[in-house]
Formats: sequence, C-alpha cells, structure tokens
Amino acid sequence: MTSTKSRTPRRRFFQLLAPLLAFMFLAAACGDDGDDDSTSDTTDETTETTEAADDAAETTETTEAADDSAETTETTAAAAGGGGENVVTVACGEDSSFATPSEAVTELTVAVVAPSASQDLAFTQSMIDSLAALGIEPQITDGSFVVEEAAAAIRGYAESGVDVVIAHGTQYGGSLVEIAPDFPETSFLWGTSSDTQGLENVFAYTPAADEGGYVLGTVAAAISESGTIGMVGPVEAGDAKLYVDGFVAGAESAGGSVNVTYTGSFGDVQLATEAATAQVGVGADVLTGTAQHVVGAINIAATNEIPWFGTQSNQVSLAPELVVASQVYHWEVILAEIFAEIEGGTLGGEVFELTLANNGLVLEFNDCYDLPQELKDGAVEVVAGIADGSVSTGA
Repeated sequence: MTSTKSRTPRRRFFQLLAPLLAFMFLAAACGDDGDDDSTSDTTDETTETTEAADDAAETTETTEAADDSAETTETTAAAAGGGGENVVTVACGEDSSFATPSEAVTELTVAVVAPSASQDLAFTQSMIDSLAALGIEPQITDGSFVVEEAAAAIRGYAESGVDVVIAHGTQYGGSLVEIAPDFPETSFLWGTSSDTQGLENVFAYTPAADEGGYVLGTVAAAISESGTIGMVGPVEAGDAKLYVDGFVAGAESAGGSVNVTYTGSFGDVQLATEAATAQVGVGADVLTGTAQHVVGAINIAATNEIPWFGTQSNQVSLAPELVVASQVYHWEVILAEIFAEIEGGTLGGEVFELTLANNGLVLEFNDCYDLPQELKDGAVEVVAGIADGSVSTGA
C-alpha cells in the first residue's frame, strides 16, 4: 500500500517541450543559408525558450511546495485548536516526531525503572524517547516486570542519591507506598496512575489514551472493508483499557465493529500472536492493540497484509507499509513541568495527564501508507471535537 508518486511537473513540462525544440532545430537546419546572424538568432531563441522552461518548471515546483506547506500548516493548526501539532504526518523512513534538544532542561539526576525493554516500541520506549527530547540521559533498569525486582531497583536508586526516580509501571504502586516515605528528599514519579496515594513526594501521571484511541477508531472503521476490526489488549487496566474503550467508541461511531481480546499479559508476545491470529480468523481486516506484547500482533498484521493502528510509541518500523498511524505519548510535555516544580521545592502530591489539548498525545500518520487526505482531515475534525467537548470518547 505504498504511495505511488507521480512524475514531477518539471519533467512533464520537458516532455511536452521536447517535440517543439526538435522542430525548431530542424527548421533552422533546413533554412540555413550560411548567415551567421540567423544561426545566432536561432541559438538565442532556443536558449531563451529553455530558460523559460526552467523558470516555468521552477515556479510550478515552488508553487506546489508552498501549497503543500500551507496545507500541512492548516492541518496541524486545526488539529491543535489553537495550540500545537497533535496530528502530523511522518515522512517515509522516519519513525518519530520527537524534537532534538539543544541542551538538557534540568540538571536533576533521573533514573527510570520500567517493566519492558527500553526499545520496545511501546510503553517503555515512550518514556525513554520523551526524556531524550528533553536532553536527559537517565539511568535505566528496564525489563523489570517482576515487581519485587523493580522495587529493589527503585530503592537502590533512591539510596544512591538520584534526585528523581520514575517508576514507569502501574504495578509499582504498592512498592512506592513502602519506599517513598523512607526517602522524603527524593521525588518519585509513578505512572500510569491518577493517584499519588497521599504521598507528598510522589507525582502521578497518566495519558488520556481514550482520546487518540477514539480518533484512530474512526479512521480504522473508514478503511475497513469488512467493518470488523480486531483489538489485542493486555490487562484490562490503566491506559490500556482507556485506549481500548476509546478506540471501540470511535470505531462504532463510524459504523465499525471491534472484537476485543485481553490476553491477561503485558509482555507475552505469543499470547498476542494467538489473539491476533484468532481475530483475523473471524474476519478482522484491520488490527490494533496496546502494550509491549503487540509485536506479536503486528507480525500477524504484516503476514496477512492488514493495516495496523498503534499506540504509546510509533510502531511504523515493524510494518513500514501497513502501520496507518500511531498515538504517541509525548511525556516530555508534563515532565518539563514536573522537573520545574521539583527544582522549585515541590517533590510530589500532584497528578499530571497527557491529552490532545496539551499536545501530550500526538497522532503520527505514516506517509508510507496511502491514506486518503480526507480521512486525515476527518481525524483533525474529530480531534477538534474532543478538544471543544462536542465529541465524547465515552471514558
């Protein structure tokens, strides 16, 4: 489903111009009487014609580039509702809209404890990419799905004097209740959660994943020929459930139907593979899912040449021509604010949320997937509706 690029206006122009030039040269040769002035005039006319062609082609290209730029600007401005860029198209071969920082936003030392690999193209990578966007290179203990092992790492970072410890996993909440009070000068960040558990040195953070899920659901329903979409979820909790519920509501609002399978695991790739296979078996011609185990489901999508919608991180590298769009968590939007509060003396006690309105959620459409522009425009309209309250995700 890769887009087929048309030949450039410049090339078409010269294809039309070639016969005319050939005729001019032939006429000059047949009418040559040895007059140098005549030859000079013909050469001058040919040169002028060629230069005019160059100018015309360059003008056409410049005009089209300006039109494209204007269209992109209008799209992102409409999506932002007067804010920023939360509906973007990422060029083929690229997999992120994260900015490259010139310097770190803070001198605080930061550590991350996460349940999956740092490059899982899902939950953990979303945090690592966001810190990198702020110029921060954290100490990392990843792959800590076992809560006891994660708790030991969290405590170890606090004991070593790290300023900020990010417990990037819903399952780590119980551990923080025991650990955070022992280190009142350390700030702990916990997500995804909307509860600080009454701890003054714990910030909670969560994404409104239902918002982007709803938008992607409307697009998925529009491209599905069967009207049936398969959803592979992990555990029915946190941002995973929000995404599932929002996606289902969005797809149903556009006339689609979503079959949902919760595997009961965030990281079991084989279970995700089996769930996606079953979804295809009952007629799903579009697939989506959430959590780090979705690599298995994306593989099934690729095998069956079925479009895929991602969330948490940009997943285009796993199926470059089949990933339609990804809802990407840009945690840096709230992290910058949290770090500023810590530097000002507030170590916790607040909850932060990523939303479409604050540009913490970005819908990254894949330019390698040939999606009609009207569907992207429709996504922009739905985003605006969610922002102004006229569209409800049902969450």
